[in-house]
Amino acid sequence: MCIPPEMTKQLDYHTVRAIFERFHATEPKPEGELEHLNAFTLLVAVALSAQATDAGVNKATRTLFKVADTPQKMLDLGEERLVEHIRTIGLFRNKARNVMKLSRILVDDYGGEVPSSRTALQSLPGVGRKTANVVLNMWWKHPAQAVDTHIFRVGNRTGICPGKDVAAVERAIEDNVPAEYQRHAHHWLILHGRYTCKARRPACGACLIEEFCSFEEKSA
Repeated sequence: MCIPPEMTKQLDYHTVRAIFERFHATEPKPEGELEHLNAFTLLVAVALSAQATDAGVNKATRTLFKVADTPQKMLDLGEERLVEHIRTIGLFRNKARNVMKLSRILVDDYGGEVPSSRTALQSLPGVGRKTANVVLNMWWKHPAQAVDTHIFRVGNRTGICPGKDVAAVERAIEDNVPAEYQRHAHHWLILHGRYTCKARRPACGACLIEEFCSFEEKSA
């Protein structure tokens, strides 16, 4: 993701604050939509969600996590049986290999526990910065910003946190969103992009922050 055609200028601090005050008033504690039971199942679910929908991942992991909700149980399950559970998810074979590898590392190096360090998380197979940030935010309650396609689009389209690439958008959130809203910022932006500020047909007429948005091609 880099330099979107609808990139706008950064909104001023007071406007960004007004936007997040409205997000907060509408949904004080937004939650991610990936189903999980603990830090390990969250890590696996997020890793599986790359190039896949949350709904598709949830459908596959409901049965998977009943039998493999810890790294050791995942190793005991084995790669081929894991594949059978996640076959409906894109790139399932590569993801299965990574899940088995990261499970082995968690057992051997971390006592079966998921680390709370971004560096440690990113050292695991199949875990990039976005996945690490989701785990840090959702499980460890860190104000980490996991920039996906929805946040990248919303941030640039609205002017809330514009940037030429995901790293720049992440920095823009950290620099421009008031501190008290950092914890839930990425969830508000993801949900807004998923259900309102959609890629092809943004529902501008139903948008709760339309009056603050810098997007010039608003729909009715």
